[in-house]
Amino acid sequence: MHNRFDPAYAATLRDPLELRVYTSRLLGSESDLVLHGGGNTSVKIGDTLYVKGSGWNLDTIEKGGFAPVHLDSLIHMASFHTLSDSEMVRLQREAMRDAQAPNPSIEAILHAIIPFDFVDHTHADAVVTISNTHNGKERLRTLYGARMLIIDYVMPGFDLAKHVFDRTQGIDWSTLDGIILMHHGVFTFDDDAQAAYGKMIDIVTKAETYLQTHAPLELTCKPKTLDPAWLEALRFKVSQLRGCAVEAVPLSSPALCTLSNHPTLERIVHSGGLTPEHVIRIKPFPALIEHSIEEGIYHFVSAYQHYFDLHAQTHHHRLDPAPRYALIKGFGAVVFGKDAKESAVIADIIEHTALSMLRAEALGGFTSLRPPQLFAMEYWELEQAKLKK
Repeated sequence: MHNRFDPAYAATLRDPLELRVYTSRLLGSESDLVLHGGGNTSVKIGDTLYVKGSGWNLDTIEKGGFAPVHLDSLIHMASFHTLSDSEMVRLQREAMRDAQAPNPSIEAILHAIIPFDFVDHTHADAVVTISNTHNGKERLRTLYGARMLIIDYVMPGFDLAKHVFDRTQGIDWSTLDGIILMHHGVFTFDDDAQAAYGKMIDIVTKAETYLQTHAPLELTCKPKTLDPAWLEALRFKVSQLRGCAVEAVPLSSPALCTLSNHPTLERIVHSGGLTPEHVIRIKPFPALIEHSIEEGIYHFVSAYQHYFDLHAQTHHHRLDPAPRYALIKGFGAVVFGKDAKESAVIADIIEHTALSMLRAEALGGFTSLRPPQLFAMEYWELEQAKLKK
């Protein structure tokens, strides 16, 4: 991964927040680091944390996209024993310096407790791919050594911030180059924006080099042709399940075509996703279709209902049982979005996911989040609150 930091341009920026915008956009411009709202960044200026606001993308963020929050209030929250995410959002909102600013990222507390001015967080494909293998933690320890703090998966939000807070009591932060969150992403930090950004690029480049060496891929799959009438029948069936019209967008990239032909495809796609937030966009697994639309969709709906029944509590409301994409044997995938924007988001996510799955398989087997962890993310209380409204 190329380091795109331009010192001459950075020298023209007037304040730390402008510098924060600049390096955030550099990170956001790399789809192998973040996709569609993923990742978050922050800068500490005096007693205020400016952290990426909810609803903003790193590649287009502006000064107004950073929420200013009282730093000591966030650090104090990390000392709480428990805190629901809805209560955390309320307290973070109360601690804001500007009531007109967007809600702070759910990772604001974690950004606050890292004692450096600039904190960068991405969902770097290469690093997460290595973590998404059966012995991923050992591989990462060998690759990065003692200067990397590796954290087992914890649900994003307060639980993650609390876990990191407890793990780092008494730690010498100067001995760390970064934090890797298993199956989730990477944090880097420094008092210098260029250095924090550079650490992220170096960490990801090291993982990319490792994958090129240990998990080379030959993607030579030639997709079969889909009959337009068959595709329309599939689109209509998914529209019925979702309760609204969807478009069906065929994708036959070499990676998706190769994945669709994998001999253990069902095991792979039921082993979690690339990173946890993607489940909200693409559901925990796709539909698998070889010949019969009816059979493939029936199996998806049955599996999704079983997944919900197994993990739901009385306060949960089931989301629609329609797949967000289907893997078509010998072809690739078909994406189902309500509009072109949603279809494009899903397409980007599954292209990156397919490559990650294939590389992890080449390393010995793909494995990510377990169904209870996927459910906790898909049916996260803040998402359920939106659904009730």
